[in-house]
Amino acid sequence: MPSPSQRSLRALVGALFIPAAIAAASLPTAALAAPAAQAAAAKPNKAFDTWADRFAEDWVRLNPQSATATQYFSGAEQAKLDRELTPLTRAQRQKTLAHARAGLARLDTWMAGPLDENQRVSAAVMRWSLQNVVANEPFEDHAFVFSQFSGVQVGLVNFMTTTHPLRNAQDVDSYLARLAQVGARMDEALARARDAAARSLIPPRFILERAQYQVDTFLKPAASDNVLVTSLAQRTEKMEGLSPEARKAALARAAQIVEEGIRPAYKRVQDFMLEIHPRTGDVAGISRLPNGAAAYARAVENFTSTKLTPNEIHEIGLREVARIEGEMDRHLRSLGLTEGNIETRMKQLDARFQPKGEGDPRPAILASYVEMVKDAERRSAPLFNLKPRAPVDVRREPPLTEPSAAAHYSLPAPDGTRPGIFWVPMRGPTFDMIRMRSLAYHEAVPGHHFQLAIQQELTGIPKFRSQRIFSGGSAHAEGWALYTERLAVEQGWYEGDVPGLLGALGSELFRARRLVVDTGLHSKGWTRQQGIDYGIGAQEVERYVAWPGQANAYMIGMLRIIELREKAKKELGAKFSLPAFHDLVLGAGSVPLDVLGELVDSWIARQKKV
Repeated sequence: MPSPSQRSLRALVGALFIPAAIAAASLPTAALAAPAAQAAAAKPNKAFDTWADRFAEDWVRLNPQSATATQYFSGAEQAKLDRELTPLTRAQRQKTLAHARAGLARLDTWMAGPLDENQRVSAAVMRWSLQNVVANEPFEDHAFVFSQFSGVQVGLVNFMTTTHPLRNAQDVDSYLARLAQVGARMDEALARARDAAARSLIPPRFILERAQYQVDTFLKPAASDNVLVTSLAQRTEKMEGLSPEARKAALARAAQIVEEGIRPAYKRVQDFMLEIHPRTGDVAGISRLPNGAAAYARAVENFTSTKLTPNEIHEIGLREVARIEGEMDRHLRSLGLTEGNIETRMKQLDARFQPKGEGDPRPAILASYVEMVKDAERRSAPLFNLKPRAPVDVRREPPLTEPSAAAHYSLPAPDGTRPGIFWVPMRGPTFDMIRMRSLAYHEAVPGHHFQLAIQQELTGIPKFRSQRIFSGGSAHAEGWALYTERLAVEQGWYEGDVPGLLGALGSELFRARRLVVDTGLHSKGWTRQQGIDYGIGAQEVERYVAWPGQANAYMIGMLRIIELREKAKKELGAKFSLPAFHDLVLGAGSVPLDVLGELVDSWIARQKKV
């Protein structure tokens, strides 16, 4: 029997996701999967596969950094792309936009003709991705190019120090070739920021100041101690085939590039930030900007892959907050925490579990995360048939980004040279101890690592889907990761661990509050302080300000996956298999929520015939 809270959740998701609310995000009827019988009868269209593969390859060639991250090509072509950084010029943006429009026009022709089910899904995913590129373009400069969360000033550094491969001497030479382009990329981003500022598209003051801190931090050490040099030193320390003399020369060349080309570019960005600082204000929401309401509506559709309005999402958030807080109140009372609101009592519980004793607790915390991931792998075994081959590692967030970073996951290298990585910021002096398990489940196992590493390893779908060149966006990815947090609760992983269960519920409450705060900030005139007062930490609120709409993806995606699972359970009865359902969701790769619904419907129909 489901608990009252489970029953209310099912009722809620059933009420929320009526067809009108979950309508396809700007997809024509032809983009949706064909009816099961028609799709099953269709034969593969080899001409479509040939075109789609070539189009995807051309798309990747426009973004050498994406080519490196996915190792999309091989041989001389991959080696050439591994020496280039993606241009950030207006001309490059227009070239990408033109390619997207050409792809959309051709896709409409393909989708009007015969495709088998897998091809139809591939076409729908590709079309949804390209449609978003075109629809997002008018609002690209509403996002501050130097935001503290994913701005160019940190994105290039993270790419060079983590994503660029360093396997051999050739990779070192490619690293230096790319390093020599960092200054130019920063200047291109600066030109874009100046153009945006001339049109009154500037960030709030507190966002600008976070970015200023990052630039100032980058400029503090001498060139030889810069992270772009020290990381090269660390990663080549035991490299086979690289002589000590060649390594010394490479490090000297890297320091020279940083001193002569990169530091001056960062200094120009630093000067620009000082220049626009007096023009910034404290208003947080994107609605402060010209055409800001339309920009936010587009962001919401992009990140949720639904037609839900900001106001509808706000109301969903309020209802979910009330539901989860009711469940948490019951468990808090069982621990003797009866006074104050949920936030006050959770802080009291957090205080009980803070590290005690002398010394830095971070190494022990990181080791605990490693054990939690291993335990999750054991617990996941009976729930999943599909599992990733690539391992997952747990690492502390690098110093440059740790002050403003959230925990996150980065993909393993397709060639096996880099594992999946669960990145954990550990700023201190207090630590989020009781939420550690739910965070490990979300970012690593069975969350993002299972989802993204499996997708990268799939062989039954085109490469442009397995490598997420075209995908279903944040709602599918983040919805899955949050779903696995809920799955752990449902499967009794917290039995005997009420504080851990409260941590998990607190994490879900956090995602529900995100719906309220993100929409509050950007569509209801909320201030930064109102977001904090609602129970979201300052750095998180600032993340939502810098990345409007993305915070809505988690809960909306989770609710949709739960709704589809419950629909399958109801219709299949004893024929329903939870591992098989998980195989379906993971085996399709990343797809928009409406396409996932079509896939589940087809799967239900097939299972009924078995």
